[in-house]
Amino acid sequence: MNRDTVKGAVDEAVGNAKQQIGKLTGNTGTRVEGAVQQLKGKAESAWGKTKDAARGAQGKVAAKRP
Repeated sequence: MNRDTVKGAVDEAVGNAKQQIGKLTGNTGTRVEGAVQQLKGKAESAWGKTKDAARGAQGKVAAKRP
């Protein structure tokens, strides 16, 4: 797990909370802001997981070298 993955998870959670608050208050702007932040978080998490996978693959290749 790296910084991007953690930041993404936080953004997803905060975005989800904003969406719920927007629904409860009837504030469309807050709902949209939350949805955007949640999508940003998902993208950050995916980027972090991709970086972790690349590092893992790089380590496996390095370990197989003679």
